[in-house]
Amino acid sequence: MTTLPHRPATALLIIDVQNDVMVNAHERESVVDNIVALVSRARETSTPVIWVQHSADDELNFGTDGWKLLDVLPVVPTDPVVHKKHGDAFEDTTLEDALAAAEAGHVVVAGAHTDFCVRSTLHGALVRGYDVTLVSDAHTAEDLTQWGAPLPEQVIAHTNMYWDNQTAPGRIAAAVPTEDIAFP
Repeated sequence: MTTLPHRPATALLIIDVQNDVMVNAHERESVVDNIVALVSRARETSTPVIWVQHSADDELNFGTDGWKLLDVLPVVPTDPVVHKKHGDAFEDTTLEDALAAAEAGHVVVAGAHTDFCVRSTLHGALVRGYDVTLVSDAHTAEDLTQWGAPLPEQVIAHTNMYWDNQTAPGRIAAAVPTEDIAFP
């Protein structure tokens, strides 16, 4: 039901699954396993897979080992890779161009960090007219309780709950576990 005309396709969007981002990620191994499974299923149906990499001068320097995507991720040279400097992967990036080229009006989102870049990109996609599915067991956060944040499992559960109940005119938002994601 996307509000974007002539965009019948779906794309899988993997956000910031980078070495330094994932160091202290909650349930890191199971999240990465779910992402690998999603990518495999997407490829079986020729669903485009788009990778997002964050960089920031003060925390995650472009081109460094910490900035690189995890080695276990099945990235292929033809996959679009979007480089961003803001939480929302649409802001000042090539993401919209990659989605338009794929004729995607629906994005399936997984990655890190739930409470920053994942959440910002979910909202960014919805307000731009996309249908947005959050993969409920394929996003993660780190423990930021020392700064007053809830425990990572609470951040993840809350995000799943509110995204599954998100609404916008002519668009669909949902939180769905990996096993129930079906690519067209």
